[in-house]
Amino acid sequence: MSGLAERRLYCCTPDRADLTSFVGQIIDGGVDLVQLRSKDLEARALLEAAARCQAVCADRGVPFIMNDRPDLALELGADGVHVGQDDAPVDLCRRILGPDALVGLSTHASAELAAALTEDVSYLSAGPVEATPTKPGRPGTGLGYVRDALAASSVPVFVTGGVTTSSIDELAAAGVRHFVVVRALTEADDPFKAARALRKGIERALGH
Repeated sequence: MSGLAERRLYCCTPDRADLTSFVGQIIDGGVDLVQLRSKDLEARALLEAAARCQAVCADRGVPFIMNDRPDLALELGADGVHVGQDDAPVDLCRRILGPDALVGLSTHASAELAAALTEDVSYLSAGPVEATPTKPGRPGTGLGYVRDALAASSVPVFVTGGVTTSSIDELAAAGVRHFVVVRALTEADDPFKAARALRKGIERALGH
């Protein structure tokens, strides 16, 4: 697997009936990091879904990240875990998963960013830049916060909220190099083509 800094297109997906096929299509289209986020599933069902997702990721050399649950990530042997401000602390995730695991942390405001900079994280997420139904009740941060996070962080910053083929150029111009997508892929009629279009847009915007 290539280093995290070289991974540009991160899909966060819920469980779905066609999970295995969907994950395969988006990776083949250009996604190079996958997170399973299904907050309504009980642990056993979540573990089963995660195992299916991880198998596809492993076959294609793409890291698989569990949302919220470092315990299930450990059981599964996932590449890492992503936590939010109200989830398991980063230091607990590290104690459970070890120093080599990928541990991501969501940030939405300056105080959260300042605290995150003292944590042993592999990457941060910043946003949502625009309000999104996947984060109900959370207002958009705007690009100003994203610029602050990019300037302050020594680890990759993955930007969330409103990432589409039409917004990539503006985000890239603001310094964004790592993009998180949910609805642009999970709601796509053709996930492979949607991922390919996003990937090409990112490569064009970044000049490679």
